[in-house]
This record gives sequence, C-alpha cells and structure tokens, in this order.
Amino acid sequence: MKRWFARVVVFFILLAGCGRGDVGESCDSSGKEDECVDEAICTKGADGATTCRKRCTDDAQCASSEKCNGVSATNIKSCQPK
Repeated sequence: MKRWFARVVVFFILLAGCGRGDVGESCDSSGKEDECVDEAICTKGADGATTCRKRCTDDAQCASSEKCNGVSATNIKSCQPK
C-alpha cells in the first residue's frame, strides 16, 4: 500500500512541474509561446534571464512600469520593464 501511495505522490509532483509558466515565472527559450500560459510569451530581459511576459499590441495593455516591446526573432510584442 505504501509503495502505491508513493508512486501516486511522485506522479502528481512531476505533473505539477510540467505545467506552463505564469506571467512573471521563469522559462527556458525566448520567443517560445508554449512554455508560458495563454496570452504570454517567454522573453529575455536586460539581465539575460528569460521570463514569461504578457503579450500586448500597445502600451495601454501593460502596467505603468512596463512598455510594449517586440520579442526578438518573432513578430510578437510583450509587456517588458521600462
């Protein structure tokens, strides 16, 4: 019984780790949409770190501390820090 329970716990831990990142969470490859939740894209910041950011078409869709800028090697824009 314990062995079965341990397998179920491991399964759910692995399943949780395989989800797509929310806005603000880290991701692996800039320009990839499938690493982040819908309406977000993985982008590289000035510090070189990649983060899921909200997709946008103009500055009005972003927070006041962000600007709608293009994502390298794509035709998509995302809300990025000013």
